[in-house]
Amino acid sequence: EVQLVESGGGLVQAGGSLRLSCAASGFTFDDYGIGWFRQAPGKEREGVSVSDSSDVNTFYANSVKGRFTISRDNVKNTVYLQMNSLKPEDTAVYYCALRHPHIQAPWYAEVGYNYWGHGTQVTVSS
Repeated sequence: EVQLVESGGGLVQAGGSLRLSCAASGFTFDDYGIGWFRQAPGKEREGVSVSDSSDVNTFYANSVKGRFTISRDNVKNTVYLQMNSLKPEDTAVYYCALRHPHIQAPWYAEVGYNYWGHGTQVTVSS
């Protein structure tokens, strides 16, 4: 069974940093891309970043470019999202998701992901 479990969220002041982790199991980890999404109160879920299976190709939402970094450890079966220079508008529940193989969809489209974690809350105070 595919399982994705996020951790590392919390409360941080603006300008601070957090590192989120996504522990994965139930599939051959290095065969799949893993993405991070977030959902803020009153907003739809949006793509934040994605890493392909080799961690060579990465993509970021414009709102987080230069501040967030996605990485993966294929030995530990874990994907990370390092978040620096956090802003109040980064406040959201953050989810990791398994990218569906062989699907023709943009990296930020939810339809391209078929398994999701439970989410971890990130709150950035001003």
